[in-house]
Amino acid sequence: MTIAAADGAVHVRAPGKINLYFKVGALEEDGYHSVASAYQAVSLFEDVRAWLDDEITVSFRGGIDTTGVPTGRTNLAVRAARLLARTAGVPGGARLEITKHVPIAGGMGGGSADAAATLVACDALWGTGLSKDELHALAAQLGADVPFALTGGTAIGTGRGDRLNPALATGQFHWVLVTADHGLSTPTVYGELDELREQSRWQAPDGPPVVDTAVLQALRAGDAHQLADSLANDLERAAVRLAPGLAQVLDLGRGLGALAGIVSGSGPTLAFLAAGSEAAIELQVALSAAGHTALRVRGPVPGARLMHD
Repeated sequence: MTIAAADGAVHVRAPGKINLYFKVGALEEDGYHSVASAYQAVSLFEDVRAWLDDEITVSFRGGIDTTGVPTGRTNLAVRAARLLARTAGVPGGARLEITKHVPIAGGMGGGSADAAATLVACDALWGTGLSKDELHALAAQLGADVPFALTGGTAIGTGRGDRLNPALATGQFHWVLVTADHGLSTPTVYGELDELREQSRWQAPDGPPVVDTAVLQALRAGDAHQLADSLANDLERAAVRLAPGLAQVLDLGRGLGALAGIVSGSGPTLAFLAAGSEAAIELQVALSAAGHTALRVRGPVPGARLMHD
């Protein structure tokens, strides 16, 4: 059964994510790396609206500059809709409109959130009725972060990051994100990591990487101070080498009262963990006063879900 709002649109909201912990294995023969990550979905969302149409198209709105984002077949949301249509045998199309809030190429999985929201929106719009497992299988074909954008919450990702296991997180964690006016290419950051490892004695972990148990204990306890001591990201050194200014902002945020600061994923978005909501407000104000774009978010939040406008 098709679900649509009064104007004929289906509206789905999906969250961006931060990586609380990110361990990267050695470069493999296929050119990829195995990873172990602790993901947390946070309250910075992408909104996708879909209308029935003859073809599959996408447009953007919102305050984020999307000039460089493709709108053709290579766009991840378009790919998601086409994959669902092909899998379910849908003859028609959809007009997609994405209101972006998650930074582009910022290490927060905004494009993956678009794809996850599109799968849910088009499934409802077309009445294809796929199960969660079937949608998850399609999401995994689109990229490592897309399945997590579907599920949200807090999870451990292994393999390419798409093999997910829920992680228990009690309470709420409060973050301040500092976004950049430039992006970092994920493949470029991984390439820089490989080069750093070749140039130094910093070696990849032996065998498949794993998430430190201290991260899981902190999440279960809902203890921000404990979690702050466990945050880690193998890609941070590579991201800072490519964008040296990140190091100064990390030092600034820590100096202004953050419990810890970390590059989110491949960057350049920085995530600062605060002791609570009031501390997050103070940190956001201080970072904004220093001339940075600072956003206050909380996590965990749910994954892609239908909104009833």
